[in-house]
Amino acid sequence: MAVMNMIQAINSALDVMLTRDPDVLIFGEDVGYFGGVFRVTDGLMAKHGLTRCFDAPISEGGIVATAIGMGAYGLRPVVEIQFADYILPAYDQLVSEAARLRYRSAGDFTAPITVRSPYGGGIFGGQTHSSSPEAIFAHVSGLKTVIPSNPYDAKGLLISAIEDDDPVIFLEPKRIYNGPFDGRPGQPVEPWAKHPASEVPEGYYKIPLGKAAVARAGTAVTVLAYGTMLHVCLRAVEDAGVDAEVIDLRSIVPLDIDTIIASVKKTGRCVVVHEASRFAGFGAELSSLVQERCFYHLQAPVERVAGWDTPYPHAFEWDYFPGPGRVVAALRRVMES
Repeated sequence: MAVMNMIQAINSALDVMLTRDPDVLIFGEDVGYFGGVFRVTDGLMAKHGLTRCFDAPISEGGIVATAIGMGAYGLRPVVEIQFADYILPAYDQLVSEAARLRYRSAGDFTAPITVRSPYGGGIFGGQTHSSSPEAIFAHVSGLKTVIPSNPYDAKGLLISAIEDDDPVIFLEPKRIYNGPFDGRPGQPVEPWAKHPASEVPEGYYKIPLGKAAVARAGTAVTVLAYGTMLHVCLRAVEDAGVDAEVIDLRSIVPLDIDTIIASVKKTGRCVVVHEASRFAGFGAELSSLVQERCFYHLQAPVERVAGWDTPYPHAFEWDYFPGPGRVVAALRRVMES
C-alpha cells in the first residue's frame, strides 16, 4: 500500500490502465505536457508517449465527439474537461450521441468513454469554476455518473469506469483533491498521510459502480451524501452528537437503492446533502425515492441541505457552501419531529 491523496490516486489509476490496456488513451485540455491544471495527469505523457496521452484543442464538444468516435471503433478514451463548469458545450454530444449509441444501434456500437472533470466549490473559484452539474447527467438515460469521496475509492471507481462499456461521467471534487476536509473554511485540518483512507494499492483493483459504502454506522437517522459533502456530514454528525448512519453513495447513476432503503427503514429518518443548488438537484430524486419506498417507516419528513439557488458567489463562498452548521440544524429538525 502507498500513501496517496486523490490527485495521486487518480494518476495511479490512469497509469495502471494505460499500462494494462493498449486501447486506453488520455486526451483533453492541458493533460499532456503540462499534466493537467491540477496535475492529475502529470508524467503520463512522458511515460506512455504522445499517442497515448496528449493535449486537445479547447473545444469541449470536439473532445467528446472525438472520444465517441474512438470508443465506437474499439478504443477506451479517457478525456478531461478542465472544469465541470465548461462541460456544457459537450452536453449535446453526451446526450444525443454517447448516451444513445448502444440503444440506437441495437447494441452493435457502444461508447466506452470516461469523461473526467474537476467539480464543486471550496477553492474560491467563483461562479465559473465551482459548479456541481451532476443532476443534469443523472437525468440522462445511458450515462453513468460517479463521484468519489476519498483516494482509495477514486482509483478503484475510475478503473471500473474505464473498463465499463457505457459512457461514464467521473466528477472529481476539487476541494478534497489534496486532503481531507471537515467542512470549515480554510485549509484541510490534517494531511492524508495521517488518514487511513490514504492507503491505496499501487496496482490494479476495482470498486464496482453502483455500490454505496456505509461511512459511519448508526441507528437514529440516515444521512445520504457524496464527494466533498461526505466529509462535511461526518463532521456535522460529530458536532450534533447524533447516532447517524452516513452513506457515501459513490455513484449516483447507477444508484445503490437497496443500501439506502435498508438504512432508512432501520433509522426512520433521512437527511440528504449535496453541494449543488437545491431546486431540482439530485437530492430531490433521493428524497422522492425514500418517500416512495420507505413511507411507512419514516418518523419525520426527509430533510435536504444544499447550495442556494443562485450562481456560485465568490465573495460569499462559505455562506453558499453547505457546511456542518446547516447539516447539524437539519439533523436536529428531523430528530425533534
